[in-house]
This record gives sequence, C-alpha cells and structure tokens, in this order.
Amino acid sequence: MSIRRKFAAAGAAMALGVGLIAGLAPGATNASSHREAPLTSAEPQIDQTDLYAFVSKDRPNKVTFISSWIPFEEPAGGPNFYHFSEMTNYDLNIDNDGDARADIIYRWRFDTVYRKATTQFLYNDGVVTTLNDPNLLHRQYYDLWRIKGDNSRKLLDDEQVVPSNVGKASMPNYNATLFDAGVTGFGNDDAGKSWVGQSDDAFFLDLRVFDLLYGGDFSEVGDDTLAGFNVHTMALQVPKKHLRGDGDGIIGIWNTASRGSVRIQNEDTGAIRFRGDRVQVSRLGHPLVNEVVVPVGLKDFFNASNPRNDAQFLPAVQDPILARTISAVYPSVFPNVPDSDPSTPGIQRSDLIMVFLTGVQGLNMPDGVRPSEMLRLNMNIAPCTSGCSPFGVIGGDNAGFPNGRRLADDVLDISLRVVMGVLLPKHDPDADTLGDGVNKNDKPFLEHFPYVAYPTPGSDPDPH
Repeated sequence: MSIRRKFAAAGAAMALGVGLIAGLAPGATNASSHREAPLTSAEPQIDQTDLYAFVSKDRPNKVTFISSWIPFEEPAGGPNFYHFSEMTNYDLNIDNDGDARADIIYRWRFDTVYRKATTQFLYNDGVVTTLNDPNLLHRQYYDLWRIKGDNSRKLLDDEQVVPSNVGKASMPNYNATLFDAGVTGFGNDDAGKSWVGQSDDAFFLDLRVFDLLYGGDFSEVGDDTLAGFNVHTMALQVPKKHLRGDGDGIIGIWNTASRGSVRIQNEDTGAIRFRGDRVQVSRLGHPLVNEVVVPVGLKDFFNASNPRNDAQFLPAVQDPILARTISAVYPSVFPNVPDSDPSTPGIQRSDLIMVFLTGVQGLNMPDGVRPSEMLRLNMNIAPCTSGCSPFGVIGGDNAGFPNGRRLADDVLDISLRVVMGVLLPKHDPDADTLGDGVNKNDKPFLEHFPYVAYPTPGSDPDPH
C-alpha cells in the first residue's frame, strides 16, 4: 500500500503526523515558511528565503549562486514596493578548505534614490521602458565586492537593481527591457555575471501545514502556496577557478546579513540609520535548520552565530526530536524511529550529520572537514544535462541536492525522505514515497543566467 493510502486510511491522526513531517523536518529547505526567527520575521529585508548553488548547465566551468530575500512579496503591494536594506552588508560566504571559515566573501551594499520624493507618492509617474527611464522614481543601486583575506576588490560600482514589476500599464515590456537588462558582466571578458532584482519565488510547496497541519484530514495538500509571490534576488556567476582553494574542489556556502549594532531613528524626519560595531543579524545555509530544529529562544542566537561554533547545535541534528514525534504519532506507518547505530543508546543519525553538517562521504565531504551547517557543493561533479532527477542524490543524480542545490530540486520531498531514514541501509520503505504533492514551480525557470523565473506583475488580478 502506498504511503498516501496508508495516511488516508488512518484518518485525522495520521494527517497530523504528515503535517509534522512536512513542517518540521530538519533541513527541509523547500518547506520553509520564510519566517524562521523572531528578528528576521519582523524585518523582511534581512530575512533570506533561499540559497542555491550549482554548476551551471550552460556554463560548466562556472558556478552560479542565487540568494533570495524578502519573503511573500505581494505583486501589487504598492505604492511602497520592495527593496533591499541600506547600511547592510549582504554577504555570500565561501569556505573552500573545510575549516568552517569564510575564505572568500562576495558582498553587496545598496543605496536608494527617490526622485520627486516630496511631490509624488507613486513608484513611477509614467511608462517605464528602460532601467534609466526618468519615469522610474524609485531606484536602488548596488556595489559588489570580492573579499579574500585582507584583499578587498570592488567588482561592480553603482549597478542598478531591477525594479519591482508594478504592472503592465507601468512596465509593458518588463521581462525584456528591465529584467533581462539587469544582467551585467565583470572581470576579464566578462568572466563573471551579476544580476540583482525582483524575481518569482522559486519555492514550490504546500504551506497549509499551519492550518491544523494540512486541514486535519490530509485534505490540504497538492497546492503551491507560494505561487504568485515574488522575492528579491541576488544572482552571481563566477568561474570555478575563482572559488578553488588548495583542497579538493568542494566548497561550503552560507549567507549572512550584518549591520551596525545601534539603530537610530531621527526624531524630526523618522529616518533610520545604524551605528556602532557591525553585528550579524541573519544567517542561512539550509533554511529550515533554524526554523524548526533550533528552539525559538535560540533562533536569533543562531542567526548571529558562526559555523565554526556549530558543535553546540549537534544534538538537535544527531538526536532529532522530530523522528521520535513522527514515530509516536504514526506508529502504524513508522513504528520504528530511524537509528543509524542500533547498538548505541538513543538515536545517532550519522546520515543527517553528513547531509547537514559535514557533507556526504565520497560526494561532497571536504578532507578534514569541521562539522558546520552550510550548503556544500562539489564543483568537480559535472552538471546534469539530461534525465535529471528532481530528487537529486537519492534519485541517482549526484549533481543535485544535497550536493549544492538547483532551482528545480524538490528539496521538500528529499528532506522528508532523508529525515525518515531513506539514506540508511535499513529503513521503512514508506519513507521512499513521502511528499507534499507539489513537484515543480508554478513558473518555468530560465535556461540562461540568472535562471530564476520572471516575477508576477502587480496588474495580475489573480496572482495566487
């Protein structure tokens, strides 16, 4: 009997367990609600939704990084549409020797300009046909640095962020004249590429787990809850040779946001600025690790922490309360708690430690690795060009998650299966079929850089 039929036959109690699996699985990056910690949920500009890293299919000598921020952007959410935070360092951190330190950092900084700020309330006061169109009243610009040790080099200066897609009347040819025009090259012969702007949210999942865990009877599944929502994205493509260290071509990746420790609001104008020592306020490798593995009292602490200190979070991965909860709630489906070492008291989930803390041995585990939570990518593995599996490694496709993460990887289904032991030699066969019924994004991803899908316009009467 299939896992879904078993759940249906077991009734509401069974449905409750499915909800727990989907909503709480460690590292289930496609299940994130984008609101994983108290501080970031209150400040969307520093709330990262997703991190992707993959060897580019059309540029196999290069790696593409995609970092998305600002969750749940309602396409028609004006007149103050969406933009990145100023006075904030948005960092893409890369460890290329396995020691859990950032050997290379790519850093974005943003400035915002409001034209006619004292005489107009609109985002634009006429049709916008180019990025420098005078009718575009709200503009953001970014600088991009590459930092390696004490060497800091500016790669791009005052490049324009692609604006929010206000709608067809305001931006009639948005995709070609604004979105595509945001791609810019840098380095010798444009060896690198950058793009920053609004895109479709690449998440695909059913998020109704919070409605009494999928409706209380497993009826609320199979609908992409985030269809029609946008995010703000930084896409970066660089040659592999710019990322390699002295090691084995395996890199670890995580994002952070940092800013001054003191927030000051002007009494007269209401303007906000940050002063004092810079502090880290957001961190993301595998998104759901913080959202559901770390208890709420430590979530902001995790966001401020450094991967080198992740040993303090090891018990949450090694002995996951989720697995115990699933087995207790669904004894008729999962009578046994997954245990990779039955001879050891308690649960010693070496499989989860490999996936989320060290990399998988023989796949993307660096030599001499220091356990730390980050996305790991083996750049020596060629990208898949045909017959690719959305289930990545467990689907026989080593170019996919958890070896980095591609946009089309069905990370929710992968993570559900992994947390219930699919990587273990002996596991419940029902773990092989776990899923939320959402198997692809609502919009097609681009075949070329920046690869993310075009955002939904504000003029769409039914975006969701």
